[in-house]
Parts: sequence; structure tokens; C-alpha cells
Amino acid sequence: MKKDIATLIGGFLTALFFFFGTIGISFEWFTQDSINAFVVLISAAIALGINLYAVYKNTYALTKKAKLQKEVLERHNLK
Repeated sequence: MKKDIATLIGGFLTALFFFFGTIGISFEWFTQDSINAFVVLISAAIALGINLYAVYKNTYALTKKAKLQKEVLERHNLK
């Protein structure tokens, strides 16, 4: 999923890059290399977000519900 999102963003930026070139607008910083770098950044940000969410959901000390679940698991010798 994250790769699909990054690919869509990269495709949009590439299309925008070609559109600007067609109408004669150019920016020094807006190149194919900067688009590729931005796609890598987006991919890394999405991966970081997914990992942070996974850590949050799987850490028993963060929420009241998680603490209660930990207690129940320990009571039934499942943890």
C-alpha cells in the first residue's frame, strides 16, 4: 500500500514537471532528481508512520485499555 501511494505521488509530480515544461515554466529545484528524492521521503514517512502505529498498538504501557489487557493476559498466564 505504501509503495502504491508513493508511486501515485511520484507519477503526479512527474506529470506536473512535464506540464510545467510544456507551458514554459521551469524551477531550478523542480527536477526529476528532486521528484525521486521526494518519493523516497514520502515512502520513508509512510513506513515510519506505520511502524509508530504498530509500536503504539503493541506496547502495553501506553493506554488504559492496553494495561487492562496486559493484566488479563498475566492473570491467565498467557504473557
